[in-house]
Amino acid sequence: MTDGDEFALIARHFAPLARDPAARNLLDDAAVLNHSGATVVTTDAIVEGVHFLPDDPIDTIAQKALRVNMSDIAAKGAAPAHYLLSLQWPKNRAVEEIARFSEGLARDQDVFGCTLIGGDTTSTPGPLAVSVTMLGRPLGVSTPSRAGARIGDDVWVTGAIGDGVLGLMALTEGLALSAAQTSRLVEHYRTPTPRTAMAATVAAFASASMDVSDGLLGDAAKIAAASGVRLTIDAASVPLSTAGAAWLALQADGQAARAQLFNGGDDYEILFTAPPAKRARIVEAADDAGVSLARIGTVTAGEGVDAGEIPVAGHVHRLGA
Repeated sequence: MTDGDEFALIARHFAPLARDPAARNLLDDAAVLNHSGATVVTTDAIVEGVHFLPDDPIDTIAQKALRVNMSDIAAKGAAPAHYLLSLQWPKNRAVEEIARFSEGLARDQDVFGCTLIGGDTTSTPGPLAVSVTMLGRPLGVSTPSRAGARIGDDVWVTGAIGDGVLGLMALTEGLALSAAQTSRLVEHYRTPTPRTAMAATVAAFASASMDVSDGLLGDAAKIAAASGVRLTIDAASVPLSTAGAAWLALQADGQAARAQLFNGGDDYEILFTAPPAKRARIVEAADDAGVSLARIGTVTAGEGVDAGEIPVAGHVHRLGA
């Protein structure tokens, strides 16, 4: 892209997304935010061949770039507000695809209530890379870190675990599941649902929290290490979707299959700890938010993660990992 092309593309496709005066219509070198109090900030990049497939629909790539960052924001008990976008566009991709890319961003802005305030676009030999810096508004006095888990706390996780890795397997290997189940898994991989509806609950009750992006057990190990404790996980209590349970039932080695689901990554659920005295209020809040929630273990003395005979392997499914 030449400078003229870049300015025209920004004006046509991205300036309409900059709906806050802070963005200055994307005509300046910086945005100016007026706010009081804390701001939660995170940044994450997704890269073709590592986090998404080259032939994934371009609008879903845009949505995934936003959603993985909103997932981090939600896990800190905050609501997404503003974001910066850095787009490295390959020379072998049609520039016309940028229109559909921006449409994906626009849809998610409307759904999740955030707005673009700036960024950068550049041409590259490849691959396509999208980096988002997300700013969030805390929803409570607490912004839980990984380091707050205490012995005796419950361990909770939202949603279902394993759909991310199964979605990738559906696209790259094929699965012996129904068309509807396969479609749902692919949708989850391409456009995971950030648990923004749980952010206020996390802010109110969590002692430690993070999103599940690199595998449930690997991310549990991060909380354990930061908090100086051990997370004991009941493998049978880890929630699976209908499709995930159907896939598990087809596997000859159930333990190895659970290990694949629990270590796969790309789930973008929220993993958090909280005192047992808060249990009833947490369940009630999750019900009010319409988010499924499971209590999957306890915080104990020691270190690392104990999931019985299921090993902690980290995110093993990434295309480029």
